[in-house]
Amino acid sequence: MGDVSVIGSGYVGLTTAVCLAHLGHNVVAADIDATRVELLNEGQVPMFEARMDQLLAEGLANGRLRFVSDSAQAVEQSHFHFMCLPTPQGANGEADLDALDAAMEELGDAFPTGSIVILKSTVPVGTADEVRANLLRPDVAVVSCPEFLREGTAINDFLSPDRIVVGSTNDRAATDVAALFATLDAPVLTMSNRSAEAVKYSANAFLATKLSFINSIARICEAVDADVLDVVAGMGTDNRISAKFLQPGPGWGGSCFPKDVAALSHLARSVGAPAPLLDAVLTANNTQISHVTTRIIQALGPRPVQPRIKRESRVGVWGLTFKANTSDRRDSPALEVVRRLQASGLTVQAFDPTVTEPITELPDLMIAGDPYEAAAGCDVLVILTEWEEFVLADLEKTAEVMRVPRMLDARNIFAADTSQLEGFAYSGVGR
Repeated sequence: MGDVSVIGSGYVGLTTAVCLAHLGHNVVAADIDATRVELLNEGQVPMFEARMDQLLAEGLANGRLRFVSDSAQAVEQSHFHFMCLPTPQGANGEADLDALDAAMEELGDAFPTGSIVILKSTVPVGTADEVRANLLRPDVAVVSCPEFLREGTAINDFLSPDRIVVGSTNDRAATDVAALFATLDAPVLTMSNRSAEAVKYSANAFLATKLSFINSIARICEAVDADVLDVVAGMGTDNRISAKFLQPGPGWGGSCFPKDVAALSHLARSVGAPAPLLDAVLTANNTQISHVTTRIIQALGPRPVQPRIKRESRVGVWGLTFKANTSDRRDSPALEVVRRLQASGLTVQAFDPTVTEPITELPDLMIAGDPYEAAAGCDVLVILTEWEEFVLADLEKTAEVMRVPRMLDARNIFAADTSQLEGFAYSGVGR
């Protein structure tokens, strides 16, 4: 088994660290946040992710996993070095590589002779070549090994992957990195660094395209009185298409899709190969967020004569994270819908299983302690995240506490004809 360092203990880094330790490797993970490091060494998980606490506890107990705040300390005894650093969206849509660049500058001389740097972060095509050139360490190989993790199922995605992509110009290094995952039942695809980097962006862009496509179809279905769920069933049984990522909703978000589609579009323009489809995917997503917001406002009835909706109008919201089974609210369409509702003069109160404190970017949003408190006194209830807790909620009780029992199910978690919805004026997306 290999000795591994993981630089960055955020979402991708922590998943990588606990899973590699679970596979039997000795892992030292580093993070610049000393408080986070202390919590992790105590077995406390700073995010909501299924099985993360279990694997963290396992790694700490068997001694295969530890956390440090000194990156140089993490790499000095390791042969493999996973770079799991944030690459947020820059001002023009490009990926911001400042964190990666700073880490490589700090650690360039610290990597042991003959070790392997593995780029796990999502980075623009050509980044590995630049890292290799700037490193000035011909003895240190640079391998690209992109992650394909879905928040909420990250542990399972890592341990039961569809494929493992390894990109390198060094065949020996590629073989050694692939060996780290030898116990996993998944094909290993070896290719150049640039191809591996392109795979990650292309995969995310395609999934975002499917989501924008089905949301566009949902809007058409609403206009022609068709049911998008029937359309998805008809499309999804075609094995050329599949039903995966054909779930209409309030729009897509999260830490990956928005920035990755924007970064790929920026790259396309910068190399003289513009891809207007990517720009259309982003535009379609914004259109869907606007459409859902408009439908909520319309559900409240005719607008008053005043240019702004009356403050008395109250909207209850179930769900604030960008998807269920994660605490991540980055680029959440739910938050954007709430922001637009508030900008229209509406009072909004919301519940999410992972949110207990006020949200800084939405200071006027009332955070409820349970679904019923969020619905109390409201003129419409909107479901923006597909938490199972909402499926299991007592809808009769919900209707009783509302001022007007109306529901816009933006995730289509209920069937429109279910007895659960008795007493509700119900509508979904694309239905």
